[in-house]
Amino acid sequence: MHEKTAMKVGTDGVMLGAWVGIGKANRILDIGTGTGLIALMLAQRCNAAIDAVEIDEASAQQARENVANSKWGDRIHVFSSSFQHFAKGAEGKYDLVVSNPPYFTKSLKSPEIARTVARHNELLPHDELAEWVNAILSEEGRFAGIFPYVEGNVFVAKASRYNLFCTKRVNVLGKAKGPIKRLLLEFGRKPKPLVEETFSIRTDDGEYTAEYIQLTKDFYLAF
Repeated sequence: MHEKTAMKVGTDGVMLGAWVGIGKANRILDIGTGTGLIALMLAQRCNAAIDAVEIDEASAQQARENVANSKWGDRIHVFSSSFQHFAKGAEGKYDLVVSNPPYFTKSLKSPEIARTVARHNELLPHDELAEWVNAILSEEGRFAGIFPYVEGNVFVAKASRYNLFCTKRVNVLGKAKGPIKRLLLEFGRKPKPLVEETFSIRTDDGEYTAEYIQLTKDFYLAF
């Protein structure tokens, strides 16, 4: 369900929730959970305790309802708060932090305030995202996010100042012969050789590619 939230369930969140490696994570944090989509996907994939933080109260309430109606309500806790405020009071560290963050910095603003908050990073600048992820991430922890191409490259450069080093990168094309639309990025505490790959969501004929279907098949009824 997503009727109460400004940003609806979309491809970005599904890709991140399906792609990010769980590893041995016992505690997971989803920043900007929206409807709770990514938190619910991760709960489906592992047995970790999951916290989800959302600044928009209506969206947080929607996430709580979705969590309560799921099989994993006892492992997911939704907090209505800015990430910065939540991180300042967080108890303990997280093994995995994920985010489909607000990303546009110079695009036209939506006339709907809630949608603007969800899409633009004025309330969670990338420097502050990196700073507070660094503060709450465990020593062996990882941070993963999905970003537009330009903003993602900028975030990689900024994150290194906060001891977050990009170790995995997936260049996501909308169509096979099109430009890179999104970057799936994973960061760790220590610099490592970058593992990079590229895939497209759709073929030039508009059909979903085999790679996209394989990635997301556990979460789409149509697949």
